[in-house]
Amino acid sequence: MVDTMALLLPFLRGPRIRMTRTAPPPPGPHADEVLLDVPDARLGPALVAAARGEHEPAAALLAATRAAGEWEHRDRYTTRLAAFAHARPEWFESWRAAAPRDPDRLVVDAQLRVDRAWRSPARAELLREVSPLVTAAAHGDDRDPVPWRIALDHARGAQAGPKYVEELWSAAMRRAPHHYGCHVAALRYLASSFHGSHHECLDFADRAAQDAPPGSLVQALPVRAAFAYLTDGCGPEVAPAPLHAAAERAMALSAALPAADPWPAEQRNVLTYVLVRLGRVADALEQVRLTGPYATSFPWDRFSDDPLGHCLRVRDELRGASDRPGGGHHGRARSGDH
Repeated sequence: MVDTMALLLPFLRGPRIRMTRTAPPPPGPHADEVLLDVPDARLGPALVAAARGEHEPAAALLAATRAAGEWEHRDRYTTRLAAFAHARPEWFESWRAAAPRDPDRLVVDAQLRVDRAWRSPARAELLREVSPLVTAAAHGDDRDPVPWRIALDHARGAQAGPKYVEELWSAAMRRAPHHYGCHVAALRYLASSFHGSHHECLDFADRAAQDAPPGSLVQALPVRAAFAYLTDGCGPEVAPAPLHAAAERAMALSAALPAADPWPAEQRNVLTYVLVRLGRVADALEQVRLTGPYATSFPWDRFSDDPLGHCLRVRDELRGASDRPGGGHHGRARSGDH
């Protein structure tokens, strides 16, 4: 292993890597310019209004995503609004009172309640109590796949059997066959139900990506499976080739998405982690450049209670590695190295 990579090991555990030289990309933004979990231009005003106790902008935002069939945005906004409702419930309580049958309110409520159950030691019991709310959200708009993604997460927490999960998956795919959130939920169920079966998870992710359009976020699913393998430390080893193939696919998607934009930031943060673990310093730095000032809690909260600080330390070490003799490398793991 090249000495510069050794400095990353306090942050990222990785295999032995043989490097080949390429020129490093330009550095990303300075540390004091990097922000954590920045909302995009549509979500930001809704969160500001919610902080004032006003639910109407959030309701209008989700209604617009549902009317336009913007399911990826709807999923992301639902998760963020539920997290905000957990921290600041007043605005959401007024929405619940004003619109008890609103399908947009129901989907946020289902997400909020499932998230709360996951955090509780009494998870199984609380998830059983939440089931009717998840069902109500699914009946809110028959086109909407987001409640079915929530149902898949609920099923994983409830340790539901594969037959039931297959039914949920079929229902989700009838609504949106390339919905990224549902694919991530299914991947996480596979990983938890068949612990250590990373070959199956990588195969599932690769098949889904092959079937998805070139610009779909599902193109990032294989690198999500690679991340799960690299952070699990369980099960049989996976050869380097599918991990690099997953990274290449995600890099192609990243190159096609807007640079320095909050929307693809999480995918790029995950990809950066995987590239560092594969020893591909220059490629990881290119993702830092494309990500710009947008750090996301995931994946860095898997390794630290200070995800922003952890992300910044990794970025600094990447820049330092590219500046030192022998740095700025594009690493390819050899089959005998992993």
